[in-house]
Amino acid sequence: MRHLASIALLFCLSPAAAFAQAPPPQEVRTSRAFDAAKAAGPLALRAYLASMPKGADLHMHLTGAVYAESFIAQAAADHLCVNSATLSFTKNVGTTRSLPPQPVCGEGTVPAASAFKDQKLYDALINSFSMRSFVPTPGTSGHDQFFATFARFGGLDKSHVPQWLDEVATRSAAQNGQYLEIMQTPAFGAAAKLGYQLGWPEVPSDPIGQHRDAAPAELADLRTKLLAAPEFHANISDAAKELDDAITAFRKLDHCDEAAATPACSVQIRFLAQVLRAFPPQQVFAQTLLYFEAASISSNIVGINFVQPEDNFMSMSEYHRQMLMLDYLHSVYPKVHISLHAGELAPVLVPPVGLSFHIREAVDLGHAERIGHGVDVMYEQDSNALLKELADRHIMVEINLTSNDGILGITGKNHPLSNYLAAHVPVALSTDDEGVSRGNITQEYTRAALDFNLTYRNLKDMARTGLEHSFLAGPSLWLKQDAFTRTVPDCATDSIGPNSFKDTPNAKCTAFLKSSDKAAQQWELEHRFKNFENRP
Repeated sequence: MRHLASIALLFCLSPAAAFAQAPPPQEVRTSRAFDAAKAAGPLALRAYLASMPKGADLHMHLTGAVYAESFIAQAAADHLCVNSATLSFTKNVGTTRSLPPQPVCGEGTVPAASAFKDQKLYDALINSFSMRSFVPTPGTSGHDQFFATFARFGGLDKSHVPQWLDEVATRSAAQNGQYLEIMQTPAFGAAAKLGYQLGWPEVPSDPIGQHRDAAPAELADLRTKLLAAPEFHANISDAAKELDDAITAFRKLDHCDEAAATPACSVQIRFLAQVLRAFPPQQVFAQTLLYFEAASISSNIVGINFVQPEDNFMSMSEYHRQMLMLDYLHSVYPKVHISLHAGELAPVLVPPVGLSFHIREAVDLGHAERIGHGVDVMYEQDSNALLKELADRHIMVEINLTSNDGILGITGKNHPLSNYLAAHVPVALSTDDEGVSRGNITQEYTRAALDFNLTYRNLKDMARTGLEHSFLAGPSLWLKQDAFTRTVPDCATDSIGPNSFKDTPNAKCTAFLKSSDKAAQQWELEHRFKNFENRP
């Protein structure tokens, strides 16, 4: 009774309604075990949740997800040097003829490999590349440290991408994850160069960004000119091939098509091509167009996203114009999915007006199907109406508790997760940059349960919601969106229950699952929940 009442309270249901949707006995037993672990404290709860099925992580930046220790080892293998003052990687000025060759480092730099013999340097690099040991000082906040890390380890070659994919997939598999939607920036140099050469339809009238917005016809003309250039078309192919090749190389590295396949192979990976928003409009438009085109030809690129600090001057001053770009490009490429960082802001970062419209414009102009972070939602104009719109339109919010704490200083009651849940907005937990934050998806589940007093069923539905709102191809397993009670007719005879989600579903359901990547992953999640809940 106490368990069902807590569900009813959180989701604004009456106790009678909660009883009408009573979970099966296995789930009730699992909920009790979860409650016992939760009462025993954070360590016991984390240990309990480590093997809980978690479905998808839909908000993960690849380079930010890799741990600093991996970067140091790869920098040493690449013969990189370390700038001793900035604690960042730099290229060597040459290598010795000895075997094995050694890097020749310039003044003020040392070989990255020297960190293995110098514990002080090794520790300093880890701290430089992450939030480990960070303590705010006057003029340097968690926000500053977090975003500064990327430039420090940014000298690594993209040849390591398959290793990075192996690392994050291996970590996900160890925590009973099954799908990653990873943000990555494939090559866009040729497109950006052409964008600058062609220029922008108008020039800002003053240096603080007071400008006329380009009309759709002007954007259409610019798109035509970009697509007419052979170098732009070559860049489209290169961008798609870069990410396709990364998947192929990852699968080869992990022996995914062999008997010796590693656990990482059980994790499905797709990419979101991420656009750098803190640049002039001609570059942002060219890169966005490039990725819409690349997503149209590669099944491994399932959508796009805009990244970089949302409080950056260019990000803020260009925000509305960037949403207009997306409004136009969505009309041309309606099948390309869009998830947008929006509302990753706090009152201390920007003036009040800067908190008042980003999520709404991301949805209404940017056609975002998911919102990343959404932390400032209660500061938006008519926030309650916005919450209702998100709920009514089933626009999911990607919740990143640890990074919201580290970057924005937003935790507990100041975080809007409870507001989203109360308004029935679909939400799912994600890691954002688990390497920089020194965390993982189990940490996010543990933190959510403790900080917001969530139940096992709350977490279970969040895992389901992640796959429901993934950009995987095909229709959902569920009959109604975000209602995890009835499956589609073809799988109805294998509906939820003590003996459901068998290893071999009925023939019609098997055919349906083969036709839908999304439904297949959702079926797998339910099967994993069945196994998890049937444990002794």
